[in-house]
Amino acid sequence: MGRSRHIAHWDPEDVQAWEAGNKAIARRNLVFSIATMHVGFSIWTLWSVMVLFMPQSVYGISAADKLLLGATATLVGGCVRIPYVMATARFGGRNWATFSSLVLLVPTVGAIVLLANPGLPLWPYLVCAALSGLGGGNYSASLANVEAFYPQRLKGVALGLTGGIGNLGVAAIQAVGLLVLATAGHEAPYWVCAVYLVLIAIAGLGAALFMDNLTHVIEVGHVRSVLAVPDTWGVSFLYMCASGSFIGFAFVFGQVLQFNLLAGGQSTAQASLHAAEIAFVGPLLGSLARIVGGKLGDRFGGGRVTLGVFVAMILSAALLVAVSTHADLNHGAGGRMTAATLIGYVSGFIALFIFCGMGKGTVFKLIPSIFAERSQHLDISDMQRRQWARIMSGALIGFAGSVGALGGVGINLALRQSYVHSGTKTPAFWAFLVCYLCAAALTWARYVRPRSPVDSAPHKPNEDPQLSGAAA
Repeated sequence: MGRSRHIAHWDPEDVQAWEAGNKAIARRNLVFSIATMHVGFSIWTLWSVMVLFMPQSVYGISAADKLLLGATATLVGGCVRIPYVMATARFGGRNWATFSSLVLLVPTVGAIVLLANPGLPLWPYLVCAALSGLGGGNYSASLANVEAFYPQRLKGVALGLTGGIGNLGVAAIQAVGLLVLATAGHEAPYWVCAVYLVLIAIAGLGAALFMDNLTHVIEVGHVRSVLAVPDTWGVSFLYMCASGSFIGFAFVFGQVLQFNLLAGGQSTAQASLHAAEIAFVGPLLGSLARIVGGKLGDRFGGGRVTLGVFVAMILSAALLVAVSTHADLNHGAGGRMTAATLIGYVSGFIALFIFCGMGKGTVFKLIPSIFAERSQHLDISDMQRRQWARIMSGALIGFAGSVGALGGVGINLALRQSYVHSGTKTPAFWAFLVCYLCAAALTWARYVRPRSPVDSAPHKPNEDPQLSGAAA
C-alpha cells in the first residue's frame, strides 16, 4: 500500500519531530519544488531565447515587438502568482505542482508551431507568450510551499536554494539556446523546445511521485489582511526593484546585445550567436547569488544586507548610465558599438544580475522576520503564533512575488519606449537608477535604522488589530 500524499499536521519548529523524520520529508519536497520551479522559470523566459532565432526579415517582428513579447510573458507570470499560491493551499503542493508543470507543454508546443510558420501576425505570438507566462506562477507557489515546510532558522537557506536553483532555469534555457545556435544554427529553434518538452514531463512526473500535499490555511482573506500591513507595501516595492530587475533583464539582455551587435555590422546569425554566448552568464550568476543572499540574510539580518545590495545596484546602474551616455554623445543614438562600450554594458548588466539575485534572497528573508515579530503582539499560544506567522508569510510571498514580476514588465516597457522615442537605452537606465535610490532609502528608513521593526524588533502593543483577528 502506497504512502499517504497528504500531511494534515505539520510543525517545523518541533525540533524532535524534525530530527525524527520531518527533515527528510521537507528535503524531498524541497528538491521537487525546485525542479518544478526551475522548469517553470525556463518556460516563462522561453521567448527571451526564441527571439534570437527570429530575424525581422523572416518573421516581420521588430525589436520593439520582441520586447512586447517579453513584457506579455512577464505580465501574465506576475498576475497568476497570487492565484497560484491560493491554488497550492486549495489543491495541495503536490497536486498543483504536477498540474502547473504539465500545463507548460501547451506553450512549448505552440512555440514550435509558430516558429515553423514565419510570416504570421503578431497576435498569435503574444498569445503563446502569455501562456508561457504561466511558468512564472510556479515561483510563488513553490516558495510558499517550501516556506511552510521549514522552520524559521532554516527558511533563509531553504528559500534561497529554491529561488536560486529555480532561477537557474533562466540561464539553463539560454544555455540550451546557445548550444542550438552553435551547433544547429539560428534556423533550428525547435530543438530548444524539444529539450524542454522532455524536462517538463520529468518535472511533472517527479512532483506526482515524490511530493506531498501539506495542509495550508492561506485564503483570500489572509491576503486582504496582509495588505493592511505597511511592511507589505515596503517589502513588495523592494522586491519589485530586485526581482523585477532580474526577470526584466533576463528577457532584455540578449536582445539589447543582439541589437547593438547588429548595429555594429554583424550578420543576424553572428549577432544571435554572440549575444547568446554572453546573455546566459548574467542569469546564471544572479541565480547563484540569490542563494548567497539568503545565507547572508540569515547571518547578518535581511535589512542590512538588503541595503548593501541596493547601494551596489545604484553603482551598477550608474555605470550603465555613464556608458550609454558616452556612447550617445560619441556615436549617436543607436550608433556603432565599440569594444569598450560593449565591455561597459556587459559589466554593468552582469553586476546588476548578481546584486539583483542577492536582493531577491535578502528581501524574502525579511518576510518571515516581519511576521515572527508581529506575532509576539498577539494574545494566542506559541503554536498558534507560529502558525499565524507562517500563514501570513506565505500570503505575503505570493503578493510580493506578483509585484516583483510586474517590475519586470516595467523593465521591458521602459526599454521599449526608450528605443521607440529616442533610439537609445539611456532614459531607461536613468529610470532604473532612480528606482534603486528610492529602494535604498526605504531600506535604510524602515529596516536598518535603529529600532526598525525587523532588525531591532521593538514591541508595539496596539499594532494591527485587524491582523490579530485574522489569526483565528
